Amino acid sequence: MSFRFIHSSDLHLGRRFANIPEAPDTNVRGRLMEARHGAIARLAAAARDQGAAHVLLAGDTFDTPTPSPGVLRQALAAMAEAAGLTWWLLPGNHDNLREAEPLWDALRRDAPPNVRALTDAAPVDLAPGATLLPVPVLWRSAGEDATQTMPQMPSPEGALRIGLAHGGVTDFTESGANIPPDRDRSARLDYLALGDWHGRMAVGARVHYPGSPEQDRFRHNRRGVCLAVTLAGPGAPPGVEEIETGHFLWSDTSLPLLPGQDAAAALAALLPATGQRDILLRVTASGRAGLPAQAALHDAATRAAPDFAHFDLRTDTLATEYELADLDQIDRAGALRLAAETLRAEAEAAPDGRNIAADALARLYAYVRDNAS
Repeated sequence: MSFRFIHSSDLHLGRRFANIPEAPDTNVRGRLMEARHGAIARLAAAARDQGAAHVLLAGDTFDTPTPSPGVLRQALAAMAEAAGLTWWLLPGNHDNLREAEPLWDALRRDAPPNVRALTDAAPVDLAPGATLLPVPVLWRSAGEDATQTMPQMPSPEGALRIGLAHGGVTDFTESGANIPPDRDRSARLDYLALGDWHGRMAVGARVHYPGSPEQDRFRHNRRGVCLAVTLAGPGAPPGVEEIETGHFLWSDTSLPLLPGQDAAAALAALLPATGQRDILLRVTASGRAGLPAQAALHDAATRAAPDFAHFDLRTDTLATEYELADLDQIDRAGALRLAAETLRAEAEAAPDGRNIAADALARLYAYVRDNAS
């Protein structure tokens, strides 16, 4: 038999994004929260397009053990709207079974018929000839491999065996707390659907992380995806197709600079030309630049920032080139020149050529320049 389903995880519905500064005119945190809710509809659309009747959510559907009533009820309503599609929800680290016991009680009690809470480590019939082997996370830091019971889980003769788990995959450690990367073989699985890692990762032909369908950090430099999985039959290699589901792009970009280079032009050259409103961009400048170039770079960043959902220019690794003429623009004598010379001496004495004194000197240069113009 051939069986097709959608594999996703780590929706983290209700995440508040407190690490992103809130700008009053952008409401970026609200937009990010809404995009996570919107991922439900995008997963449903992917299932319809792929002819799949099931969505397996491998843990952390909710960001906390106690999501607000609005987050919970609106999520269930969105899933209920996907007629003909069954959602299978597994407790993960953030919404684990014990800390989130009221949540899973509410799901069992109030969920629509097409939403199933997988709170028992016991086989479930997905469809004729397809058995789901779920292992819910009991505690956030359980300290054990949740999949260790999978090899003993029964399934009908000739049925597809699909594992569903949440946790990290590494080689065995002395504690045995991680999921072994060969669990598909030891448990005779046709596919192991994993959650916990927020980026897309194929551990093996039958073991996959889809990552979060809506990204939430500067790490993976791509929009979120889900996986459309096709199992042609027991023992056959699975077909795994990535379907883009992310609305926002979290992009971490490097900006290496050389002395004398036009820093503002270099920044402009790497900025995306379209879709900025749905991009969170972090630019890390490195190398060396003079005081005028640094001032121009910050000016260019200030002009570009309102185009983006979020814009962050980091100059921690950008060293400063000091020219006598640049210090003369601050002041040729007097208190400001003395302050500039003192800051330059402190900055040059720093082992890495970059410290608070260098930042202060760059700010002093920009302040004097702006007030002189």
